[in-house]
Amino acid sequence: MSIGVKYGVWCDISETLKMEKQKPLINIHKKTEIMKKLSFYSFVVFLLGVLFFTACDNTYNGPGLEESIIPDQLTVDIPASLSQDVSVKKSAAVDTLKGGEIYRHLTFFIHAGEHSARMVKHIIRSIRRFKIENVITLTYESEDDGRIKNLVVVEGPEFDGRIWEYGLTITDAESEGNDDGGKAMQIFWNSYPKEGITLIKPYNLDRTNEGRMAEAMFRIDYSGAGEFGYERHMIVSIADMPAIDPLLAPFAMDGMKMFVGKKGDFVDVYGNSSHPNAKFLTEKVGYNWAFVASGSESQDIAVAELGLPLSTVDAEGRAVLLEEYSVYNVLYNEVKTVWPHASDEILNAWLTNTEAPGFFNEDGFIQGGEAPGDEYMLLVDRIMGLSPYNPKSIANLEILFN
Repeated sequence: MSIGVKYGVWCDISETLKMEKQKPLINIHKKTEIMKKLSFYSFVVFLLGVLFFTACDNTYNGPGLEESIIPDQLTVDIPASLSQDVSVKKSAAVDTLKGGEIYRHLTFFIHAGEHSARMVKHIIRSIRRFKIENVITLTYESEDDGRIKNLVVVEGPEFDGRIWEYGLTITDAESEGNDDGGKAMQIFWNSYPKEGITLIKPYNLDRTNEGRMAEAMFRIDYSGAGEFGYERHMIVSIADMPAIDPLLAPFAMDGMKMFVGKKGDFVDVYGNSSHPNAKFLTEKVGYNWAFVASGSESQDIAVAELGLPLSTVDAEGRAVLLEEYSVYNVLYNEVKTVWPHASDEILNAWLTNTEAPGFFNEDGFIQGGEAPGDEYMLLVDRIMGLSPYNPKSIANLEILFN
């Protein structure tokens, strides 16, 4: 039986972006030299060159979507103001170390997490069209890599310490003797309330790009049961992204964990992305982007607060992750370390828009510190109750199949 689960085209972002090489840092002797050194694009190439596959839009709208026992939705959408592919936007190099660039690229990390969820959404819709109505076992040839895949649906599987109504597993047939069992995807779900866990290993779904994502794993936890004060929520986890040469992509992401909760018009987001090669001006290396954010769907505005703790930091709570390691504090200390005699007046001029929080609209980052208008104040209040995860736990994140 040739099904060829059409889960969306795996798109290599690196093929759509122009990869830049990191410019060498220069010795600090004159003001113009330190300003060049502090120019954002002289030491940051956010994710250019990182291999991250995403699901492209191939939404299936034909018959069969209502007859399947496969749930129709196990994800939560994120407002565009918080999720933007800033890597495709052009920005001119400037003579200041702009906190705005740090905040702008936060939306790219959130964008990466959202694409993981979108990938799950497309795969599930593609499976649903085959009208899987009960326990089933079938074999098919994938239309994507031409390899044989096995699909099994069972009742009452146990995973993550609980019994689920149904479970679905897809494996790459020739790889079932490997340590990972050849597992490409697993879904565990309940119908009422609608909730589920989806795990994906892209390498076993599609070997077209063999080896480039050999160990990467994705997990989406979803619930519509109303926990944590939200109507529905999801947790996106990404682990074991491929290692990349620090000189080509010093800020490449190797993993992340992100909570997304929907309540009425509001979507709250918090989490961490891990960047093992990240460094700014000193020899400190390996940072988390630890963030909290809240957005309004109807107004398409958002507020975010960001910290830059080292990935080895073993701590929780806003006081440490968002205040002690605030963007301003971290970058201020970095500059003071390499140029201790810089005046606060000059430093503050260089550290433009590093103040918390950051404000966004449909076009992206607006400014840091002071709200552009009263419409943002409800969102400011919402993020005060949010906190990122422990940075060390994200740096050591593991995702495993059942």
